[in-house]
Amino acid sequence: MRAMATQRSVSTGKPYPMRQILSVAELSSSAWYDKRPRKGSQRSKPGPRPYLSDDEVLSEIKAYLRSPDFNSEGYIKIHARLRRKGLRVGKNRVYKLMQEANLLNETIRKTGSGRIHDGSIITERPNTLWATDGKEFWTEQEGKCHFIGVIDHFDDQIMSFHLCKKFDRYAAMEPLREAIKNEFGSVDKGVCNGLGIALRSDHGSQFYSREYQKELRYLGIDYSPAFVRSPECNGIIERFHRTLNEQIFHQKRFKSLEQAEREIGIFIKAYNEKWLLHRLGLRSPIEYREDYMKQNVNELEYIFVDYG
Repeated sequence: MRAMATQRSVSTGKPYPMRQILSVAELSSSAWYDKRPRKGSQRSKPGPRPYLSDDEVLSEIKAYLRSPDFNSEGYIKIHARLRRKGLRVGKNRVYKLMQEANLLNETIRKTGSGRIHDGSIITERPNTLWATDGKEFWTEQEGKCHFIGVIDHFDDQIMSFHLCKKFDRYAAMEPLREAIKNEFGSVDKGVCNGLGIALRSDHGSQFYSREYQKELRYLGIDYSPAFVRSPECNGIIERFHRTLNEQIFHQKRFKSLEQAEREIGIFIKAYNEKWLLHRLGLRSPIEYREDYMKQNVNELEYIFVDYG
């Protein structure tokens, strides 16, 4: 066929038309063009050419993992962080490269109690439902201590926290008062009246005490206790406690309460600014709130107080 294509007609002196040659040989044009030799012997991957080679992508992954923002992030969050750097790479490709390089975290099977929670604990705007709870941890000097936090159900942002040796009703008030002051500028009587803020807690005696309930009424906050035998109702802050375990309490040993407060404070700042939550579209709590504020400018007067 190739030899015929180079020959010329005796009568015209011109090369034979390829269509005529294929007709004589009883071949289709597609069969001929499919058999033509291709340039280069190495077969490339199907689809568009990737922006980065596999080695380059893997190098970027390893560079992040050498100094990650948080421990034990999965491939989906790694992919999101690469995209934030402007790297054009697919999620499945990141998974494949991390799997081949043994960089994937082991998946822990979750075991549940079988209880089904049908109510929604996610709110549609900030400062609608906050939650508070305490968690034990240890220091070398003080022994057993307590972390008490306040979290917003809207975006999982930690509004405030307090560390103490004795977890009583007065210690429980500290992070709440600080969160109110940070968000609304004061802890004056009725500062939250008309804002529709509710606080959720479990059935700990600290939160049910007369003094604590009196403080809620003074500030203008409604009380929304979790249902009995339904810890899922307070699941937002319980999930944060698990994160706190994974990122801090299972990773570090504290000599003193002072050291713990310093390092936990650094983590919570990073958590609010950089922790990517799947339910927030792989955005951090602060990013999610800022996006909400940009989209709902008309509601800001109702939700936030401007003290500028």
